[in-house]
Amino acid sequence: MIKNNTIIDTNFNFPGQKSLYKGKVREVYNINNEQLVMVATDRLSAFDVVMPKGIPYKGQILNQIATKMMKATEDLVPNWLIATPDPNVAVGHLCTPFKVEMVIRGYLSGHAAREYKAGKRLLCGVTMPEGMRENDKFPTPIITPATKADMGDHDEDISREDILKKGIVSEADYIVLEDYTRKLFQRGSEIAASRGLILVDTKYEFGKTKDGNIVLIDEIHTPDSSRYFYADGYQKRQDTGETQKQLSKEFVRQWLIANDFQGLEGQTVPEMSDDYIQTVSERYIELYENITGEAFVKADLTDIQHRIHVNVENYLQS
Repeated sequence: MIKNNTIIDTNFNFPGQKSLYKGKVREVYNINNEQLVMVATDRLSAFDVVMPKGIPYKGQILNQIATKMMKATEDLVPNWLIATPDPNVAVGHLCTPFKVEMVIRGYLSGHAAREYKAGKRLLCGVTMPEGMRENDKFPTPIITPATKADMGDHDEDISREDILKKGIVSEADYIVLEDYTRKLFQRGSEIAASRGLILVDTKYEFGKTKDGNIVLIDEIHTPDSSRYFYADGYQKRQDTGETQKQLSKEFVRQWLIANDFQGLEGQTVPEMSDDYIQTVSERYIELYENITGEAFVKADLTDIQHRIHVNVENYLQS
């Protein structure tokens, strides 16, 4: 299904296909219980709700940033990626995903800032210092995990203690997840700094391969999974109480909030005009170019479904 030159839904039938899983943004095809073909659609999710219209080039942008960042971190943490046969597609090893997202925060922003403003000083069992202002840097980055929600459900904060107590992840595995999360965040922060950016917070997802190895899966350091600030002027803006200039999909969340939508019961998703969708697409391209330091090359949108189908089949048959 294509609207406005976007891909918002797929229903391929690839050789050796065993199953299809549809997440909020990605659709994952199991090939022979060995490989996963992950298609990044142009769906836009905010407040755990998928918006009715797709954003041109968004899937390509997310897929290509994630691919570049996996290659830039594979010396630190093993990942699931094997190939990228199409701008919107990543192929990787079949893994059993852990049912938690490893969220790490270097700064008091977004969800953490909203909780802090509400008077909470404990987030996922981690104490946040008194006297912080929104967007201040934490003394040390904090890990605030979330349980992974199915499509349409909300991810929920959870503490390390509860993850272990409920047996969601074994202690031995969780120690590895924490170690990998801190290493990835450190490398991501260094990459961001080299581009004049600050990696504010992000989330990582991990899975276990058939031979028991823990690997990074899904996306990494994309504008959907991460928040970035421009480093230039950050401190001045903090000192004067100005809003930080940021690179993330937070601008979409703020637009939705301004239009009385936060994913709460009884609220209706506001209508996104074609002009607004065009501006969101342009912001995503700006994000890509800032995060990667490279010019974005637009893929052919004439028939995205056909393009993906041909590219993936050719890859699988080779």
